[in-house]
Amino acid sequence: MKPTVRFVLGDQLSRDLSSLSDIQPCDVVLMAEVDEEATYVRHHQRKIAFLFSAMRHFAIELEADGIAVDYLRLDGRRRATSFTQALTQAVERHKAARVVVTEPGEWRVLEMMRGWEAALGVPVEIRPDDRFLCGRDEFAMLAGTGETLLMETFYRRMRERTGLLMTDEGKPEGGRWNFDAENRKPLPKRIDVPPRPDYAPDETTRQVLDLVARRFGNHFGSLEDFDYPVTRRDALQYLEWFVTTALPDFGTYEDAMRQGEPLLFHSHLSALINCGLLGPRECCEAVEKTYRNGRTPLNAAEGFIRQIIGWREFVRGVYWREMPGYGTRNALGADRPLPDFFWTGETEMNCLAQAIGETAASAYAHHIQRLMVIGNFCLLAGLDPVEVQEWYLVVYHDAYEWVEMPNVVGMILYADGGVFATKPYAASGNYINKMSNYCGQCRFDVKQRTGEDACPFNYLYWDFVARHAERFADNRRMDRTLFTLGRMDEEKVAAMRRDAAYFLDGLTPAGTY
Repeated sequence: MKPTVRFVLGDQLSRDLSSLSDIQPCDVVLMAEVDEEATYVRHHQRKIAFLFSAMRHFAIELEADGIAVDYLRLDGRRRATSFTQALTQAVERHKAARVVVTEPGEWRVLEMMRGWEAALGVPVEIRPDDRFLCGRDEFAMLAGTGETLLMETFYRRMRERTGLLMTDEGKPEGGRWNFDAENRKPLPKRIDVPPRPDYAPDETTRQVLDLVARRFGNHFGSLEDFDYPVTRRDALQYLEWFVTTALPDFGTYEDAMRQGEPLLFHSHLSALINCGLLGPRECCEAVEKTYRNGRTPLNAAEGFIRQIIGWREFVRGVYWREMPGYGTRNALGADRPLPDFFWTGETEMNCLAQAIGETAASAYAHHIQRLMVIGNFCLLAGLDPVEVQEWYLVVYHDAYEWVEMPNVVGMILYADGGVFATKPYAASGNYINKMSNYCGQCRFDVKQRTGEDACPFNYLYWDFVARHAERFADNRRMDRTLFTLGRMDEEKVAAMRRDAAYFLDGLTPAGTY
């Protein structure tokens, strides 16, 4: 009996993967570290190390369960430069009768898969990725089919579908669907951040770290003090630590930022979920359980679950609905090159230096740093959407195109013209000052709007509003902002716009990284 080759990608490290559901003793699981996937953008060193190590550990676990694994290492005797080459060689090597794969998370890889049957000369079955709680063909039913979509509507239907945080009567726990208004407090000085478990690299991970240092040491970021979970066992332990230790304070301080504390009470689970070591439903159920046992307040449990079954599922649906071509949209006509400090972290704006520096160190920043510090600057400065997308895809260890692109194009840059964001997420320095202690340690004065000591976010914000005032005239959520602009002294507005132009003209483009 000829075997089936079951190709498992690096973000599909789940035993309940659809392509493995009916695996037979004669079948072979193919996994491959390939140059093309590590370099189609110059991924953060830590991201490559995390995925390669997680893949190798997953392969070891499969083999321990008696499953035949054909694993191609980047530095091995047998290796491939692309997925297609790896699969072509495996089909020939194993005399396979067919290939079974689970659909990928990215459009370019799906297009690649669709050509495999003709290239290989054997049947190729592409199965749905049922680890997501909303199938691609179900998204329209839950989110709607209009030109604009509301995540909140989708989220409520997902709550009803999953039963998460629902009463026996089919109502939302606490009588409300959304407790976001209770999740916006700054972090008081007296509140300490809990120490986290760390996971010292074993021999497998050390081999990967050496490989990445040799092959990708000129990529962005650092491998120093690598201590992230890379196995299913450690991922489950990390989830347990989060729900018992950090989750109770997560909701209240979800939007807070503190210098020198990149993780605060955040779960830091996104990379583990996105690569498959944890399932989204099991994470939500673990959080719900602590709420029902009285150990977690509702605003914390609801805030976390909304991120998973609301936002995560929603942006995936938007990605597949709007592709191809979504990544080239540019509704605001932004065309400024990415500044060099996005790669160096060397800027006098302390909030950006902190967020970018933490990103370089750990390939992670939490959602407010990504949206309201780094992303806010990208929006106000009119940075080129294509360059911004590539940066976000490169630097974060949880970034895949399906999640990165809608967040950048739709949420951060409003480049899609409002497919799901009801207004641009633009803010002055006042927001950053309210939610962090960054401004007290910055060379600029957050209370000044003009002059060489003024916080650049202040004059960039009003320059952005003035620049796009006509475009947003019919957006009701911009009414108050535009009204305020209209009442400002004309000379004051002109001074802010001059300062903005001087600042932006002084930015050094990053060039080719």
